[in-house]
Amino acid sequence: MLKLVISGVWVAIVALIATYFSVQMALAPKVDEAAAARKAAEETVRGELTSLPVIEDGAVKGYFLTRLSYVVDKVKVTTIHVPLDVLITDELYTSLVGDRMINLEQRSSFDVAAFRQMIKEAVNKRLGQEVVYDVLIEQIDYLSKEDLRASMAQKKGTIQSGESIVKGETPKDGTHEEKPAAEGH
Repeated sequence: MLKLVISGVWVAIVALIATYFSVQMALAPKVDEAAAARKAAEETVRGELTSLPVIEDGAVKGYFLTRLSYVVDKVKVTTIHVPLDVLITDELYTSLVGDRMINLEQRSSFDVAAFRQMIKEAVNKRLGQEVVYDVLIEQIDYLSKEDLRASMAQKKGTIQSGESIVKGETPKDGTHEEKPAAEGH
């Protein structure tokens, strides 16, 4: 008889717990209205590829190539008079070339999070309001002058050397004729 009472109490407890959780799951989730309104006002703007010279001892040592995208307030961005990509390019030059945020000897210690935050804060400060919510990095590359020279030499060697890729003669006028194969082989 005791087993029957214990199993009855057990079934009642399980039924109550199951009912409680099913009601909790059926209720609509709480929505943060401020976050939802901000999300609705956001727009992602894709930036242009920007080439920034790395200058050391008065000479260009290489180039940083970067492409950034920006999460912006789509209402506020229409009120600014300077195009956003031009403004951000100016901030990139000011910070990376003028303020020398990039150190050639320590490229591996480049702080991506600080870079993104610095661009966001600088642009918002310059505009006097929060227009840029986030900076998204699509590409950051570094090309040294030696890399560029090797690339140009390689392109000149394959494109302008006059070598024929297909077997045959290359006449002086630049056209290509295939030699006919000998019959009977």
